[in-house]
Formats: sequence, structure tokens, C-alpha cells
Amino acid sequence: MATKTFSVSTLPGFTATAIIVFVALYLPILTLVAYSFNASQSVAIWGGFSWDWYVKAWNNDAVKDATLRSLLIAVFAAVISTAVATMAALGTTRRKAFKGQTFIYVMINQPLMVPEIVTAVSLLILFGMVKQLTGIQGIGYVIFAHAAFCIPFAYLPIRARLEGMDLTLETAAADLYATPWQTFRHVTLPILLPGVIAGAMLAFVISLDDVVITEFVKSGGQDTLPTYMLGQMRRQLTPEINAISSMLLALTIVLLTAFFLLTRKDD
Repeated sequence: MATKTFSVSTLPGFTATAIIVFVALYLPILTLVAYSFNASQSVAIWGGFSWDWYVKAWNNDAVKDATLRSLLIAVFAAVISTAVATMAALGTTRRKAFKGQTFIYVMINQPLMVPEIVTAVSLLILFGMVKQLTGIQGIGYVIFAHAAFCIPFAYLPIRARLEGMDLTLETAAADLYATPWQTFRHVTLPILLPGVIAGAMLAFVISLDDVVITEFVKSGGQDTLPTYMLGQMRRQLTPEINAISSMLLALTIVLLTAFFLLTRKDD
């Protein structure tokens, strides 16, 4: 007698639940994109199709400055967090299991488990002390705050890639008298590179979209694109915000699609 395989899709109400979830998740996003083409000043009343808000956003100097600042912060934060995450992943996977390994995993992934506002407040206090002691100001504090928050996001795909890699090639390289650096450079890194790139892209997206940590750590004149949009929404909500959000959404979708393609396993 043939054994029936269990499939969650056969459970009663699965289809209806799936439809409700997808509608709840994506209908607001689709509405935002649609109303970014609204010719009316109102965000709630449709006044016809128009590209005007995209043109205004493109020609808005404040938006350009905030966008360039966001990209600068995200690039540096992604590079720093990915470098740290790569070293952490190598140190926790390319060796025998050791006492305290689980504790190290927890510490690396701590920003994922602690509410973001707690991280933001702690960084605000720490950087405030540093500023008081050194007198050093600048956007570097925002970069380091983003890098610290993005480390676990970069760590996860890099660690997953390492755990799926066989040690055979590295062992063979060592048998052929390759130094640890030569083994890493010519064997480990080329195989690990898709995971590193995926981790960097994920860290970049997280940094680009961050609001809470940026809002607490930034100084005057250091608005990123998300914090600029938040400030504009407090003053006057226009379809220009929808247009900016739609462009940011498009960039995020492109990066996440590339992340998926890099991390998926070949059949």
C-alpha cells in the first residue's frame, strides 16, 4: 500500500490563508507604486496619470544629497560588516567544534534578536562618550553604527556557504605545501566569493533602508534618504514621497533578486 506524502497545501483553508497573506503584504506596496504616478497633489485622491512627481524627486537637491549620503554610508557599512563577518565565519566554521561556540553564534547574531531601538540607544550613548572625549565629529559614527548592525546579516549567508564547502580542496592545498594565506586566497576565497557578495549585498540593503539607528546616531545635516522621507512625511505628505519610495523599492528588488540568484543551490 502506497504511503501518502504530507503536503501543507492540502490542508483546509491553505489557499484562502495564502491569498489573504499575499494581499496584506503586497497590496499596500502596489498601491504606493500606483499613486506615485498620481497627477493630484493628494495622496488619497486619484487625479490622473503623471510622471511629474518622479521628475520633481529627480530634480530635488535635498533628495539627491540624501541619496548620495545613503549610498556612501551603505557602501562603507557593507564593506566593513562583510569583512568582519567573513573573518567571524571562517573562525567559527573552518575549525573543530570548541567550547563556547554556541555563545559566539549568539553574540554575533545579537543585533537580530535585540530590538533595534535598544541597539540605537546604546550606540547613541557610546558615540556620545567618544565625541565628548575626542571632540571628533562626522558621518563616520553613522557608518560604524550601520556596520555593527549589518554584521549578522552579512554573516549568515557567508557562514551558510562555508558550511556547504568541502574541506578536501583546502586539505589538498596544504598537502602541496601551500601556506594558509595561499590556501585561502587561491582555494577558499574563490569558492566562498558568491557567499561574500551575497552577504555584502544584504548588508547594503539593510543599511540603505535603516531608519531607527540612523535617526538616533546622525547629527544635523546627515539625513539619509529614509530619514529625509520621514521628515517630509511629518511636514507634508505628497506623491513625491511615493515616487522616492518606489525608486528605493526598485533598487531593493534588484539587489534582493541578485542575492537570491547568488545564494540558490544548483539542482
